[in-house]
Amino acid sequence: MTKTAGSSAVPEPALAQGGAGVLFQLLRDGKARTRAELALTTGLARSTVASRIDALIASGLVGPAGEANSSGGRPPSRFAFNPAVRVVLAVDVGATHVIVAVTDLRGEVLAEQRLAQDVADGPEAVLDRVMREGMLLVAAAGRSADDVAGVGIGLPGPVEHATGRPVKPPIMPGWDGFDVVAYVQRSLPVPVLVDNDVNIMALGERTAHWPEHDNFLFIKVATGVGSGIISSGTLQRGANGTAGDLGHVRVPRGDDVLCRCGNYGCLEALASGPALAAELDRQGVPAARGSDVLRLVAQGNLQAIQVLRQAGRDVGDVLATVVNLLNPSVIVIGGSLGQAGEHLMAGVREVVYRRSLPLATAHLRISLSMAGDRAAILGASQMVTQHVLSPAAVEATLQAAG
Repeated sequence: MTKTAGSSAVPEPALAQGGAGVLFQLLRDGKARTRAELALTTGLARSTVASRIDALIASGLVGPAGEANSSGGRPPSRFAFNPAVRVVLAVDVGATHVIVAVTDLRGEVLAEQRLAQDVADGPEAVLDRVMREGMLLVAAAGRSADDVAGVGIGLPGPVEHATGRPVKPPIMPGWDGFDVVAYVQRSLPVPVLVDNDVNIMALGERTAHWPEHDNFLFIKVATGVGSGIISSGTLQRGANGTAGDLGHVRVPRGDDVLCRCGNYGCLEALASGPALAAELDRQGVPAARGSDVLRLVAQGNLQAIQVLRQAGRDVGDVLATVVNLLNPSVIVIGGSLGQAGEHLMAGVREVVYRRSLPLATAHLRISLSMAGDRAAILGASQMVTQHVLSPAAVEATLQAAG
């Protein structure tokens, strides 16, 4: 098997039998190679490799990358993936914010804008602003609409990934069933991919910082609580796009705590930012939202530190079961409360390592997010590049150009 960056393993027979799109997967790792090296790796005739490389060069996806050492005569030319040929518009829509970025095809952020925007304003208002700011960023990066390979969007609720339509999102009035893809394509006719925000955070965090781990969990603790699950290298969305919804798993100590979903004892009703703020308020410490909790923790308020530590224990209660079921090698904690650092993490670790099976935790790492609030942007970009740089998509591009 041959492993390529940003894609799944490519079987050697497929390399020999596929076209330029399959050959291109070898070059996506950014390593420069000669035609002879590609022929040796794939088993293809040099003439076949040469014709496919020529097609990829003509598309701009591959470019010259210097010369190799020569054993005599003219040095052979090297070729490598050219991530600057197109750009991606990556969008993270949160409950009260929007982050819009332009990246190259390797996920390098070229321009970025963070905006205050309430998702409850409705899909037209939010998406109109996203596209308006997005195209300004594309221009700021020195590119045009023709350079945009695709748009990736993360939304704070369940999404039917195949259609890009939100499915009964609890904090997104007016979005249920809305055709996000068609609406965006009215102003920019390119591939548009939409997913739950935690799923794309998992993609972004893993691609940027944990690419060698195929069994990976990303836990977002913020206004809501959710997870992105990567198992055997593949993002798991479930039958209806709700895989990983940890926020509505029951926590034993929450029997008398009513959740907005109508059930009692949900993790989100105990460990989310609003839940912690409400608990502090009940204790006589003024707090209205998760950001107030973080401010109090930063100031050393002991009650705020204690409720955050308990939130970590509650998250850990649920994760202990998840660890036994899925056996990940890495769990990353992110979201606004995750960025509070070790107080939340201490509670998570305390319970997970105590309650999970020893074999499941023998090599388990639990870490704070390294991508931070850029995880969703990186994941939205990765979601698009996985699509537009797939073997079939590259073949279609080359055929259209030919």
